[in-house]
This record gives sequence, structure tokens and C-alpha cells, in this order.
Amino acid sequence: MQPDATPVTAPEPSLDRLSALLERFRVRAHWLHAGPLCGVTHFDAAQGRGFVHVLRRGAMTVEHPARSGAARRLKVDEPTLLFYPRPLAHTFHNPPAEGSDFVCATLAFEGGARHPLARALPPLVALPLREAPGLEHTLALLFAETEPLRCGHRLLADRLFEVLLIQLLRWLLDHATECGLPPGLITGLGHPLLARALVALHEQPGQDWTLERMAAQAGMSRSAFAAAFRAAVGQTPADYLADWRLALAQAALRAGRPVKQLAPELGYANPSALSRLFRQRMGCSVRDWLVREALAQG
Repeated sequence: MQPDATPVTAPEPSLDRLSALLERFRVRAHWLHAGPLCGVTHFDAAQGRGFVHVLRRGAMTVEHPARSGAARRLKVDEPTLLFYPRPLAHTFHNPPAEGSDFVCATLAFEGGARHPLARALPPLVALPLREAPGLEHTLALLFAETEPLRCGHRLLADRLFEVLLIQLLRWLLDHATECGLPPGLITGLGHPLLARALVALHEQPGQDWTLERMAAQAGMSRSAFAAAFRAAVGQTPADYLADWRLALAQAALRAGRPVKQLAPELGYANPSALSRLFRQRMGCSVRDWLVREALAQG
């Protein structure tokens, strides 16, 4: 073993890798459909919107646009969960005589394309349900709530889709290597040592996070930490921290909070330092960005 190598152990059971993310950047589910789909069904892409579909039984072919990052045609012939974390048009082709049975929901990602999880995942996660046995209880409740018309069933279905999403993200964290996920946040959180540092950054973004402090949080040397972080996350630790703080700043600015209030909370000595980061990363001033955001919201 090289002097800088750090042995990798199993993930810490007590380390919560998702709560800080999902508390700051929420994902809201809205039940869309339950029952069979016959023939051709198209789902349009819309800014900030994803989808989750569960094929309960039957078979279908899914089509995606060319150069979308997802398979042009995908054959699904067993119970499967399809998760689209980012806007991506897709079309289901179902045999009219058989009809595949689904539950579907749209997903609204707070912050749209800059939602950290939406950015970290591939365009499509297709998970055969036999590979994720921990989902069956939530799916049983979900199908039970979406079949008959019962008081509050739509609200309950929305919440169950959100529970399903958290369970899916847990599964991805635990199987990031087997899934062949590209470098990003999920693969970083799937690393038992890097996860300690990432969770600390997420929970305490305003701390003075030098490379030494981040490496110490992970229990690694500086050089081993920097190399492992870049390989797993696809960025340097400093760039990831800057992007995380920027995403938090954008969320707070949308809520009407001023830069001068945000700067010390995010670890910047003064508002000018945060404004400089904003211009470097976004290519415009905070004021111009807020104007663009207001126009985009209509």
C-alpha cells in the first residue's frame, strides 16, 4: 500500500447522506396516472420537471430523442421503475391488446436544472424492481392508494411517490459502483470516506473549509482526499464547495433574501466576495440574474 493510500471501509450506518440535501433542495411529486396505458403515450420535457414511472406488469418500448444521453429505444419487459431526474421527452409504446399497467408522477425539482441531485444523476435510471427488494412495501401502498377513489388519495399518493424517490436514492447511494453512474454527487456520497466530508459541507456550508479541514473530516491525507474526490465527484473539492454555496445562494435569493445577509452564512467575508463568485459562475450580476429569474417565472 502506498503511504498516501487510505483503506476504504463500509459506510457508517449513522451518516445521513440525504437529509441535508433534500431539506435544502426539495423535490415535490405530483401523481399523474394510474392504470393501463395503451398505444402511444408521449411525455414532454419541461423546465425543472422530472418523472417517475413504475411499470407494474406488461411490456413496452420507450423512445428518447437522439443525443439525449438515454438509450434511443429501450425495451422493458418486467416490473421496472423509470426515473427521469431532468427534463427529457420520452414516448411509451404499449401493445393495445395487452396494455401495460403503470403508476406515474411528475417531479418538481426546487432550483430546476441546478438542483444538486438532478445534476448528479444520468438522464434515466431504469431499475428492475427485482433488484431493489426494499421498495415493495411502499409500492404496495402506492398501488393501493391510486386504484380506488378514496378521501385524500391524491395527496397521499404524492407523498408516497416522494417516499419512493428517497428509497430509490438510498439504493443508488449503496449501489453507485454497480450501476456504473458517472462521477458526481451520488458517487461521492457512495464513497464511505468522502461521504463524511460531503455531508459536513452540506450541513455547514459557512465553515472555513480548507482542503486540510475537508481531508481531516474524511479521515484522509490531503493528497489522497483531493485525488479521490476528483475521481469520484468529477470536481476539485474547492469547485464543489463553490457550486454548493452558489446553489444555496440562488435558493435564498429566489426567496427574497439579500446578498449581504447570505455572505456570512455561506462563508464569505463580505457581500462583494459572494457577488464575485456569482458573476464568475453565472456570467452575470446577482441583479441581472434575479431579473432573468423573474421573467422565466412569468
